[in-house]
Amino acid sequence: MRLMLKSRVEGIITGINLDYKGSITIPKKVMEANDILTNEQVHVLNKNNGSRFITYAIPGEGICLNGAAARMGMVGDKLILLTYEII
Repeated sequence: MRLMLKSRVEGIITGINLDYKGSITIPKKVMEANDILTNEQVHVLNKNNGSRFITYAIPGEGICLNGAAARMGMVGDKLILLTYEII
């Protein structure tokens, strides 16, 4: 078995919500187009500050860092979102 890249999405942070238990909000259409399921693990790379972290995806409006992840970027930062699958 191998862990392979399934999807790569670039986007810009549109919101920060520190008072949430955690995750990254991704537009539902983006999730569907890239085969990302609700609660699926997502690796987040911030191109502005170099931070990298792992969280889980939830559908919503825009790209929003929630909970502890909210400390990993600012509105306007450019992100790369990666998901993987075992084949």
